[in-house]
Formats: sequence, C-alpha cells, structure tokens
Amino acid sequence: MSISPEIFEQALAATAEPLIIVRVDHPDWPVVLCNQAFESIRGEDCREQPFADVIEQLVGREAALEISESVRSQQETSFPVEQGGKEYLLALRPLRMPDAEDASHYVVFWRTSGSASAVAGGDMHHALLKAKRQIRDLSRDDPVTGLLNARAFDEVFEHDWSVAAREKSQLAVVVFRLDDFDAYVEVFGRHAADSCLRRVGRAIRRCMRRASDVVARIEGAEFVVLSHAADEQGVREFAGRISSSVRELGLHHPRSTVAKFVTVSFQVGVGSAGDQSAADFLDALRSGG
Repeated sequence: MSISPEIFEQALAATAEPLIIVRVDHPDWPVVLCNQAFESIRGEDCREQPFADVIEQLVGREAALEISESVRSQQETSFPVEQGGKEYLLALRPLRMPDAEDASHYVVFWRTSGSASAVAGGDMHHALLKAKRQIRDLSRDDPVTGLLNARAFDEVFEHDWSVAAREKSQLAVVVFRLDDFDAYVEVFGRHAADSCLRRVGRAIRRCMRRASDVVARIEGAEFVVLSHAADEQGVREFAGRISSSVRELGLHHPRSTVAKFVTVSFQVGVGSAGDQSAADFLDALRSGG
C-alpha cells in the first residue's frame, strides 16, 4: 500500500531529529524537503536552495567540501558536528529507486546522542564509515596535493555531464597550468616543487565559490575546476581571482618568463552536452581548442 505525499510530509514533520532530503540527480542538488526540527536549527525553510550552500552555512566550508565529495561518490557516511551548542552525528544516506544504479536523492539527518549506548554506537558507526572513506580516498586523491586525481575527476565530470545533458543545463570547466614549471623544478628540485603544487592547490580550493565546485590535479602542473555556473564572463572573473591568489602566494620563480613569482595561465570552457562527450570537451579545452 502506498503512502500519500501529504501523509509522508506530516510523518517527517513529526520526527524529532533535524532532517532534509536532497535531490542529487539535478544540478545544484536542491533541497526538496526539510522538517520542522531542521528549520529550528536553520531558522528558515531551505527548500529549493542548493544543498552545498545550506550545509556550508551550517558547518563551514571545509566540512561542506568533504560532505559534498561523499555525496558525489554516492557513499553512506557520517560526520561529527556541533550545532547550536549541541553535538550531533551528521548522517548522509543515499536513496535509490528499485534497480537504479545511482541514487537520485540523499537523506541527511542530525542524529543526537541521547544515551551512553547511543553515543558508543554512533561513534562506532562513524569510525567504520570514516575508515571506508579513507580507503576510498586512497584511490581518489592525488598523493601530492590531496585534491582529487585525474581518474576521480573524470568520474565526477562524466556524471555531472550526464545530468547537465538531461536537464539541458551547462557546465563550466577551467584548466590551470603553472607557468614554466619545469624550470621551477630544475632550480628548486622535486621536494620544493611538490610543496609548491600543494600550496597552489590550497589557494585554488580556498577560492571555490560553492562546496559543490570540484577541483582536481589532473597531470603534472595542471589543475582543473568544475562548476555548474553558466555565465562565461563570471567564470572568467572567477578564474582571474584564482590566478591572482596564486600570484599573491609570492613563491619565487627566478626562471619564469611571466613574472618573478609562480603564476598560472588558464583556459575557460562553458558548454552543454549536446553531441560532444565529456572526455572530448575536456580534451579540447586542455589542448586550447
């Protein structure tokens, strides 16, 4: 026997734990439902707002980036968070339709610790999920910068490209290259070069406008950023801010033909799926086409 949407919403409204449901097969991951307990900690109804924006306002940028990556990888996970002076276990669980390979929605709920046994059980559950994330990250993270690696980025881009094709929306991709980086390596050596790459990676990540934006190191001194923004001029301004942030690191580069410090050049591409594959779009952008 099926349950009407009205009864379902009333049941969720009556639950004591803050809870939201997010649609993840749509650009920006809009919140499609939130109960009264969640509205009490947020202070307002957040339906139709991008999930990444909502979660960033509640738990901060760094935690939101990690949570967004877990959602992208379609993993069940949990994070300890503090909200309004209370400690919660923020749990995320994918919701799949029967026979569907990918989750169309995520349920996100703030689990309180009401007893010693609940705390122990929650801690054990979180520790298990954290271990699973760490194992997953070994194959998804670039070992030098800690950003996504090329294979993981390709998976994310393919998925978002498919969603954009279905929703007839656009994606923006920016490819960054460190200028004259081979010469930097010759002067300072590999250890200093790796340190430089890490600092550039952190500078790019700090400039991300939304937790749903993705940054990866895809090869050598090449980074890529994926955004759901469709305004090319806005994306170019965004890329320019990243370029300025890298330059402001003040990393001395005596053999640069561009400046006295480490700098990046960039290529911007804004497009929709159409007849072109995600791989072809990225290859054309990287080759300057």
